[in-house]
Amino acid sequence: MNAPAALLRIDGLTIDLPAQADRAHAVEKVSLELSRNEILCVVGESGSGKSVMSRAVLGLFPSSHVQPSAGRILFNGEDLLAASPQRMRALRGNRIAMIFQEPMTALNPVLRIGAQIDEVLEIHQAGTREVRRGRVLEMLAAVNLPEPAKILNAYPHQLSGGQRQRAMIAMALALEPDILIADEPTTALDVTTQAQILALIRDIQRRKGMGVIFVTHDFGVVADIADRIAVMQHGRLVEQGAADEVLSRPRADYTRSLLAAVPSLVPGPRRNFEGAPVVLSIKGLHKSYRSGGGLFGGPARSVNALVSVGFDVRRGETVGIVGESGSGKSTVARCITRLLQPDSGEIRIDGIDVVPLGQRALRPVRKRMQMVFQDPFGSLNPRRTVGQLISEGPMVHGEAASVAWARTFELLELVGLDRRAAERYPHEFSGGQRQRIGLARALALRPDILVADEPVSALDVSVQAQVLRLLADIRVRLGLTVVFITHDLRVASQVCDSVAVMRRGEIVEFGAVADVYANPQHPYTRELMAAVPGRHWQHGAAAEPSTGPQPASP
Repeated sequence: MNAPAALLRIDGLTIDLPAQADRAHAVEKVSLELSRNEILCVVGESGSGKSVMSRAVLGLFPSSHVQPSAGRILFNGEDLLAASPQRMRALRGNRIAMIFQEPMTALNPVLRIGAQIDEVLEIHQAGTREVRRGRVLEMLAAVNLPEPAKILNAYPHQLSGGQRQRAMIAMALALEPDILIADEPTTALDVTTQAQILALIRDIQRRKGMGVIFVTHDFGVVADIADRIAVMQHGRLVEQGAADEVLSRPRADYTRSLLAAVPSLVPGPRRNFEGAPVVLSIKGLHKSYRSGGGLFGGPARSVNALVSVGFDVRRGETVGIVGESGSGKSTVARCITRLLQPDSGEIRIDGIDVVPLGQRALRPVRKRMQMVFQDPFGSLNPRRTVGQLISEGPMVHGEAASVAWARTFELLELVGLDRRAAERYPHEFSGGQRQRIGLARALALRPDILVADEPVSALDVSVQAQVLRLLADIRVRLGLTVVFITHDLRVASQVCDSVAVMRRGEIVEFGAVADVYANPQHPYTRELMAAVPGRHWQHGAAAEPSTGPQPASP
């Protein structure tokens, strides 16, 4: 019996880069097949060409200078590279849909969420306005967004990062396409929502026989959902095969190095901080968000983002904060750095309460605590060069320009970027590279306290391991105190000394990482642990202590 024809076949695809690029081709001679009812996971480091290859299926090339020069992309036998713009518009969203990595840049900031999803249905004539509205509400509920009727009328900036990602997933799945291309679709999601989204994609895939190209750096996700795996490096395909075979018996050295970089869920040796001074103390922290009423009309509404939050961090210690999207993790971070004003409570740095301080009094305090933001694209000024962004802080605080720029070059090399990156702009870098720039900017003022809000969520596993080792090294050398916010419990197990589990604005469990992971006391903590992707998968190399940052005595 003949094997069924592939739903999608990429045959010898080569995509050229501009002459000034660091290599000739973004994608070089790549050949892949995707069958119906199959999930193909494409993995590789940032800049490996996996996103360029996947976007080429929809004819989405980053510029006129990055175009295919050879090969074919066959969808049900039709060469998409030869298709007209009108034909591609008919296919996009309807037959082939895509979930993008950065929802804030992919969603229109001036349109409500409901209107953006409805636009997909309207363009492809999917029923009357009332029918479409019902379908939009159905999809918002299917991706586990709270109060779909309110989300329908919200703008992207009014949602959390995880909620924006779920809205974009709802948009991509609204017409139940034949092929779904998912470019890091669960990167910004907490583990429970991630598990729900993966289950949703699998369910639709099985019911509709949908083929899925899933671009990811999370090998836990790969272990959970992949039927086949393709590994890319420098634009080339270095290995592909059945998921079990690649995960357990990788042939390529590059694949083995990626697997070795996956952080273990088993915490490392515990560091002892007894006797170390408390450098950051938080007590009774409350914060509410209010909306509606006033000039804009509508009913007034108040949401408790933080409810009596409190914990201590000792000098040199790393405290992790984990929990679902909307649990209050980022609000805690922004209150600590006084980017948000708490309603009540204390935030003491070396015994000084910074909550009542005015902006002038806060200035020297802000030099001591810096923040690495979750969204590297949104937090970097697109009109300033990387060098200007990193050197600006020290110069504002009185450092000579020559000293600040020397520090800038040193930090760029420290985070794995060439010093020539100082002359370029943020949009010229990949998501992972932008996050490294954000880290360099935060370290420029030599802070005592670093508040890191999902600092490695956008990074592939190998770069993630490098950045985590870098953070561990800096933490030990400088006695840096870190508040580390993450949804990745694997990362938390390797980075953090203690962990606070947040739910609906409250800390429901706090303790040493090893104790919480080995014997979680709260039902919510047990739910989080059970939802970790690939929880029962462990590659031999991934379990080696040398793959993660090594704890050291303070």
